[in-house]
Amino acid sequence: MRLQGKVAIVTGGGGGIGRATSSLFASEGAKVVVSDINEESASATVRLIKEAGGEALCVPANMVIPEEVEQLINKTVDAYGGIDILFNNAGVGNEEVRLADISVEEWDRVVDINLKGVFLGMKYALKKMEERGGGAIINTSSVLGHKGKKYVGPYNASKGGVVLLTQNAALEYGGKNIRVNAVAPGVIDTDIIQGWKDDERKWPIISRANALRRIGQPEEVAKVVLFLASDDASFVTGSTIFADGGGMIF
Repeated sequence: MRLQGKVAIVTGGGGGIGRATSSLFASEGAKVVVSDINEESASATVRLIKEAGGEALCVPANMVIPEEVEQLINKTVDAYGGIDILFNNAGVGNEEVRLADISVEEWDRVVDINLKGVFLGMKYALKKMEERGGGAIINTSSVLGHKGKKYVGPYNASKGGVVLLTQNAALEYGGKNIRVNAVAPGVIDTDIIQGWKDDERKWPIISRANALRRIGQPEEVAKVVLFLASDDASFVTGSTIFADGGGMIF
């Protein structure tokens, strides 16, 4: 098992990529702290892990509130003695309108969750990883953090910011044996794309807009995250790995 004895935190762990990754981490031997703003969904993920024979704990948190993020980190250390892996995965999409029509409140909501949440997760976890002698952080960016798309300005900007923040952290903490990478999913079958799926005109185009001509599954992204979290990626840091079916080259 690639994560035997490791302690992992997964934010946004209540569904989609977060749930798939939490389950995969547990199956590989990790003790998993599942966090989500929705306690019910995070608890459901924990139940699935325990039913499969894994070990997990639910700690709900709003990733834009510093005190709640710090509490998430501290509760993990209290329960399991430290932190080896942080998967900063909590994120949201935005209302699809032109830039001039985006409300300031909508901009702040999306950038706070997608970018500030990643910053706060790293801010409080890095110190604990340094005390433990090392660790691995994986931040969720997106293929749309690397190329523009009409009407998703806040999402584009926040996910692009995740890429550079990942590089910053990798440079600053590489000497502390802490690796920091990002995963950039394409169109994955999660709740965040439900609006696209409901659009009978756009969906046939969006669902095939990559080299593999299909959408991805959360479990396919989880396997990339597992690689980055494991010792298999011991010489990988500051990188962004695409899990997009070739969306970037399409």
